[in-house]
Amino acid sequence: MTTLSLSWRYLWSRPLGAALNLLLLSLGLASITFLLLLGHQLQRAFERDLAGIDLVVGAKGSPLQLILSGVLHLDVPTGNVPLQAVRELEKNPLVASIIPISLGDSFRGFRIVGTSLAYPAHYQAALAEGRMWNAPMQVVLGAGAARALGLQVGQSFVGSHGLGAGGHTHGDMPYNVSGILAPTGSVLDRLILTDTASVWKVHETATALDADDQKILEEERELTLALVRYRTPMAAMSLPRFINSSTEMQAAAPALEISRLLRMLGVGTEVLRALAGVLLLTAALSVFLALWSAVRERRADLALLRMLGAPPRRVAALLLTEALWLGLLAAVLGVALGQGLILLLGHLLALDQSLLIGGLVWPPALGWVPALALGVSLAAALLPTLGAYRVSVQELLQPR
Repeated sequence: MTTLSLSWRYLWSRPLGAALNLLLLSLGLASITFLLLLGHQLQRAFERDLAGIDLVVGAKGSPLQLILSGVLHLDVPTGNVPLQAVRELEKNPLVASIIPISLGDSFRGFRIVGTSLAYPAHYQAALAEGRMWNAPMQVVLGAGAARALGLQVGQSFVGSHGLGAGGHTHGDMPYNVSGILAPTGSVLDRLILTDTASVWKVHETATALDADDQKILEEERELTLALVRYRTPMAAMSLPRFINSSTEMQAAAPALEISRLLRMLGVGTEVLRALAGVLLLTAALSVFLALWSAVRERRADLALLRMLGAPPRRVAALLLTEALWLGLLAAVLGVALGQGLILLLGHLLALDQSLLIGGLVWPPALGWVPALALGVSLAAALLPTLGAYRVSVQELLQPR
């Protein structure tokens, strides 16, 4: 029999012990795989959704909340800011462009975002069907929103107040679907986009009592926030300070706030990483004890192999190959389990239109997981292998 086949049979000659060692190794590797994939996909999602946005300006409050609500659409906004204040900011020589964002309504859990055509253009979105809006009360659906809602071009729906399901509906102001975006892999996929004037029209129509009242509402129009792009990198040093100290608005730098968020999340990931390390250490000790015991239990087998002419290195290779089989199986199971956990997390997050996480990906760092599995197995097998290599035939045949 070849070394590979014989070591495979030796491995499963004690199925319960082999299964326990395989389970411990697989769980540790699955935890590491999950953390690697989660970090990779979160980093990719943040970089994709925040790309090209230098500053987010909105109502005073939590800067992180401003980023989560206005860019990633994961939180409620801090409030509204006057339209006139945003227009004044747009005239600032340090500002290259501003994308307005107005929130407040939703449809079956998907946010209706009032904005300009610059917003989908910023993410290089292309139409899969229909056309972009060219008048108020027309909407363009993100690919994920269209798929979940089952809406088609030409159909109408009525939005409800609030960013979650359950708010009162604006029954007399229906939206008409003018287009559906192709998948972008960005935050746009889970949004319903319309012109900012649509948001004003829905709420002003519901509250205006007469023409004079309507005129007052138009003069007091507001936006939820504005996405700002700098004209020059030097603006990063002075513009946020100017906005925070000299206006009624608040400026938040996405890169800074997301770094702070990742540091906060890092506490939880460190705990999981420590747990994975404990599992791997426990698995290594278990493999070591199993192989050490195997050397003692297989004395007759090893003696027979030596008598048949097998050199010491062949006996050592037998134990090393058994450890490699275990590491290889654990690597496959660990990576598969980690990928499965990410897919499950992506499915659960998709149910509430949260971050786009999920799908089978293989970042370069994931290549270390099989290497780690084989390394742990080989390290645990070194001493038992060395012991089997050094023992002579005479010692193996001596009665105990």
